[in-house]
Amino acid sequence: MALLTENVDMQFLYRLFRLPCTLISRCVCYIILALWLGYGLPISHSVAKADNILEYQVKAAFIYNFIAFTDWPKSTNNIIHLCIYGEDYFGNEIDKLQNRSVDKRTIKVLRISNPERLEDCQAIFFSNSGSYNLSSILSTLQNNPILTLADSSNAISHGVIINMNLVNEKIVFEINLAIARKSGLDFSSKLLQLATKVY
Repeated sequence: MALLTENVDMQFLYRLFRLPCTLISRCVCYIILALWLGYGLPISHSVAKADNILEYQVKAAFIYNFIAFTDWPKSTNNIIHLCIYGEDYFGNEIDKLQNRSVDKRTIKVLRISNPERLEDCQAIFFSNSGSYNLSSILSTLQNNPILTLADSSNAISHGVIINMNLVNEKIVFEINLAIARKSGLDFSSKLLQLATKVY
């Protein structure tokens, strides 16, 4: 039915543009085209926005589980600072983790714009907008017990510990276990079994 409606719309537009090319008919055509495009765009934009919200709801849940299945050194304090670096695509979804407890520790969500403050975090999510200088930032955090997370292509090769990807509308993740252990972190065997790749 949707395809039939789309074909009718396209035939209507085609006929409009085949009309004799006078100034009045050209103006009418452009007005109708603008209205037609303006009518169609908000629907697709709303669908895309809804898909994006759902994706980041799922990613926020994954992040909670990554934190829950991570073993930090005993010296780590009782508050896990989960920092978002770069543009925040989560909105209030990530805030739902605020004050949730994980193994006698409490999560506190922070949004960080200054890379010098990242050393105070126990977990960092690097958004796509913050990944342009990812390698240099990660080099300053080496050997610190910080769980680094991302959802960017090739983030693992830059030194991120866990990277999420959207594959066939499912969230999958890969783990760089060597870097995690070098940083003083380890993971539950259950989490490692769920990863698509472990390096």
